[in-house]
Amino acid sequence: MKDDNFLRANNAQHLWHPMGHPGEAKANAPTIIAGADGSVIKDIDGHETVDAVGGLWCVNLGYSNDVVKDAIAKQLYDLPYYSAFAGTSNPTAIEASYAVREFFEADGMGRVFFTSGGSDSVETCLRLSRQYHRIKGEPNRTKFLSLKKGYHGTHFGGASVNGNNRFRINYEPLMPGCFHMPSPYTYRNPYNETDPDVLAQNIAAAMEDEIAFQGAGSIAAFIMEPIQGAGGVIVPGQHFMKLMREICDRHGILMIADEVITGFGRSGDWSGSTHFGVQPDMMCCAKGITSGYFPVGAALMSEAVAEVFETSGEDGAIFHGYTYSAHPVGAAAVTACLAETLRLDTKTNAGLRGTQLYDGCVKLMEKYDIIGDVRGGHGLMTGLELVSDRGAKTPMDMATMKRIHAAAYDAGVMVRLGGNNILMSPPLIITEDEVNRVLTGLDAGFAAA
Repeated sequence: MKDDNFLRANNAQHLWHPMGHPGEAKANAPTIIAGADGSVIKDIDGHETVDAVGGLWCVNLGYSNDVVKDAIAKQLYDLPYYSAFAGTSNPTAIEASYAVREFFEADGMGRVFFTSGGSDSVETCLRLSRQYHRIKGEPNRTKFLSLKKGYHGTHFGGASVNGNNRFRINYEPLMPGCFHMPSPYTYRNPYNETDPDVLAQNIAAAMEDEIAFQGAGSIAAFIMEPIQGAGGVIVPGQHFMKLMREICDRHGILMIADEVITGFGRSGDWSGSTHFGVQPDMMCCAKGITSGYFPVGAALMSEAVAEVFETSGEDGAIFHGYTYSAHPVGAAAVTACLAETLRLDTKTNAGLRGTQLYDGCVKLMEKYDIIGDVRGGHGLMTGLELVSDRGAKTPMDMATMKRIHAAAYDAGVMVRLGGNNILMSPPLIITEDEVNRVLTGLDAGFAAA
């Protein structure tokens, strides 16, 4: 490792960072995180903060789980890599697939297709949903429905069903045949509706109208996050996902649950689908599957979907996959991580600490007029939408957002900015005291606005 002076001098000079302007990164050097312990990260200057971002919605077990680290280290010596393409397999991939299927058994999942991350998992589900209909003799089912404000990764398929134009405009034209319904976003929506149940009915009506317009026989799948994450922690009404499931069933449309963020306990249940009482046809997973310790994702299929592929003719062959699908080191991390997730019962702590964080943010909203909306209360996912005028809901300017972010960091908490939202998804092992430290840091940040 080069010394600190080298790192400071070369920070962002050669590396292009995801999700940011390369010129801005050169002018304003990113923070260099050099170490971590539990839920606390330390930068290169020795400044420690509670990581209220959880890496990137992913470090569910915190940074100090030696069981997962040891499993990765051992596997590197036993078998560092082998392909899982048809004809070969490896022991850890077989064990990991069993563990993942068992973990999501309550969601009706029966098969696991490993990928390198969340974007890959979304891409896999989108492609296989088209193939599913082709096998069934409906090759015209190629279109996709999704929600505005939704985030489904950065591949062309995921970007095409994404519902935030920030991830779309510079890369258009995207994949044709993708259509978006309004988000279940009670703070801002085209119906000016604040009741989540009424809003759900309005969106359901819009979806039925779009299906009628497009023709149900042309639509392959509908994809949604049970709770929209990067879009601002948008929590739907309790019945919204069930309404979407009913519409999909009525029209022969597959339902894909994007559980990349909500899976593995973050919602206060083992999946967001369980949280809202729905069994999807497919699920996309990543992040918490290894607590971010190794890049792994998974696309899961229900038993009914699996049967269509497994009992088909030549059309059922899956000519899709990745060099690192079912990577033996990643698979070892998966099995160890799921065992630790269950042992620690992280969903229970996510529920308790998530309520604490949400309630604390509601109190901050009473103190600061710049907080226009607080969203969360379902596990450890919390979003605060900042405004310069609460009555007019005027989005806060980015300069002020960055000032709040910097002041909060100086006060001991790392949060994430998403437009005029502050997003938080801390490790699921975070303690009561650490949540209080997050709230204290936020208080200092808002005071600096």
